[in-house]
Amino acid sequence: MKTINIYTICLLCCIYSCRKDKPADKQAVNITLGKGVYISNEGNFMFGNAKISYYDIHTQNIIEDIFYEVNHTALGDVCQSLYMGEHHIFAVINNSSKVWVLNKNNFQIIGQINGLNSPRYFLQTGNSKAYVTDLYADKIAVIDLNNYNIQSYINLPGWTEELLYAFGNVYVTNKESHYLYIINSATDILTDSINIGYGANSIVKDKYDKIWVLCNGNQNETASLICINPVNKQIEKNFSFQNGQSPWRLDINSGKDTLYYLNNGVYQMPVNSSQLPVSPLIAQGNRNFYGIGIEPHSGIIYVADAIDYVQRGKIYRYTPNGTLINTFFAGIIPGDFYFE
Repeated sequence: MKTINIYTICLLCCIYSCRKDKPADKQAVNITLGKGVYISNEGNFMFGNAKISYYDIHTQNIIEDIFYEVNHTALGDVCQSLYMGEHHIFAVINNSSKVWVLNKNNFQIIGQINGLNSPRYFLQTGNSKAYVTDLYADKIAVIDLNNYNIQSYINLPGWTEELLYAFGNVYVTNKESHYLYIINSATDILTDSINIGYGANSIVKDKYDKIWVLCNGNQNETASLICINPVNKQIEKNFSFQNGQSPWRLDINSGKDTLYYLNNGVYQMPVNSSQLPVSPLIAQGNRNFYGIGIEPHSGIIYVADAIDYVQRGKIYRYTPNGTLINTFFAGIIPGDFYFE
């Protein structure tokens, strides 16, 4: 989510109202879900035009706004992220301060989680519990999935971001801190923290159960990629980026042996590497790379181009070696990919 001043909002309203490709009247469609990828499209801040797109891998058909097609209601303002549970999909709508609970089989609304401030990411740790991070609240919410209510809060300073579960603990990244926070998922108590560098923005776990965290740094510190042993909570690898670089969107393939991230291009790095990659696997050029995802079975790389943050974003699909396969359009500001 990006903060936009009043002049920019007015300008975007004018531009968006002049778009000719906006459909005049939405018609319901018969939705058949198969092997596909869901794309979270943030939409423009304060416009209420967030969408979830669905791309069928086999037919290459795209439903630009599957949430509306199924439920005949708008998704809300800024779709920050999705979480794919066993039976449900949780859609985190940042500026609308809620999480939609959706049936995974047909995408119909089951319920919603309200009372959140500015939610960012969702993590389910059991049949009845989940956690939601927040941009402004200085705390994360503990959710009771039996009734979709906020059960309690855990105080954490600043902008909490992505979460990861490992060995009975929840690891919480923080964009405004030097620390990775560790919560005991049985007691919901903050038990520890690890000084990893400023601005942790994304987190994954590899095939050796090691935790990787990408930190974008600040004007005083370079960005870094950290590898942590969750058993002893020690940093095992610490890779520093060049001054001025701000990598983000850390991802990993289904084999859990290769990392990917954005840094003015798509970079690929084996988890056993002893150094950061020197050149990108996919050059960004004059595009605006904003999201990345790795198709589990094929290793196909999806890259989202937000273009100008106003028009529909463009999705690029590449082979694992970086050869372009095809492209298609999604919603405005496509941010992330979730595979079925």
